[in-house]
Amino acid sequence: MIHFPAQRRGPLSALSLRLAAALGLVFATVAVVYLDRGGYRDVNEDGITLLDCFYYTVVTLSTTGYGDITPFSPSARLINVLFITPARVLFLIILVGTTLEVLTEQYRTGRRLTRWRKTVKDHVIICGYGTKGRSAVSALLENGLDKSRIIVVERNGAALRQATSAGLVAIEGSATRSATLNEAHIRTAKAVIIATDSDDASVLVALTVRQLTAGQVRIIAAAREAENAPLLKQSGAHHVIVSSATAGRLLGLSTSAPPLIDVVEDLLTPGQGMALAMRSAERDEVGRSPRELDSLVIALVRRGKVVTLADRAGAVIETGDMLVHVRDDRPRSTATV
Repeated sequence: MIHFPAQRRGPLSALSLRLAAALGLVFATVAVVYLDRGGYRDVNEDGITLLDCFYYTVVTLSTTGYGDITPFSPSARLINVLFITPARVLFLIILVGTTLEVLTEQYRTGRRLTRWRKTVKDHVIICGYGTKGRSAVSALLENGLDKSRIIVVERNGAALRQATSAGLVAIEGSATRSATLNEAHIRTAKAVIIATDSDDASVLVALTVRQLTAGQVRIIAAAREAENAPLLKQSGAHHVIVSSATAGRLLGLSTSAPPLIDVVEDLLTPGQGMALAMRSAERDEVGRSPRELDSLVIALVRRGKVVTLADRAGAVIETGDMLVHVRDDRPRSTATV
């Protein structure tokens, strides 16, 4: 099942608004009838009281119309034509508003689903919306990827609601199933990020993605244990991030070299000061040393492989190289001070 970001109020709010509108319409009609109560006739011919006005309003707006109270004066009949009849129609619309809203929402969802299926491509699929999945989405958004190009695959209801509340399209189901991944248009995706809670599930997801895409879609997977990283790569993952080993190394750095952990946190935290970025080499930069550029280049990506500046191959920028550099990530108002 595909869940789109919510675009309407909660059910309690919608119901309260309809109830208030219906009661307001009833009281307004009662007031109009009571002000012109002399133009109405009761079968008992004992006069029209306030209770009679409420009774007449309710049976009239609900289209019951027993006929025991009727307008006989020209002014009362004119009020019935100009006010009470339109009020009756409006009251019926309010009563059936829930049904109309459900039908309208189903129509809108169908239209959105059809339009989404026609346009979705070059997107990123996030398998799992836990801590790792949410962090991956944040990083993608920080690098300029539009929310419409991110699809979350998750089977946990609470995580699905969090994803849709964040404005993301979410697909309910297990990422280990081919049918679920096909709903996410896996064959036209740009990349798949596997951020499940267990390495076993990550291996199954990687195998399923590789089978469906024949290795044409880049797979990035997170592993809890370093010993499972080779298995994930054999299953089809192009890149494997070992979370436990990375966290352990950061813990070690924070003890032996505290300033280094501050630098790493600065690089990984958006808006703090420094951030890692990658761009294509410009024409006038080809043939020059990366150390001569104004930006702080720390590595090159050449034909899909990382080349460090310490290597002889990294001494000169070549055509088609990608430059990995450190950019100023502070807010503009702060950076210009």
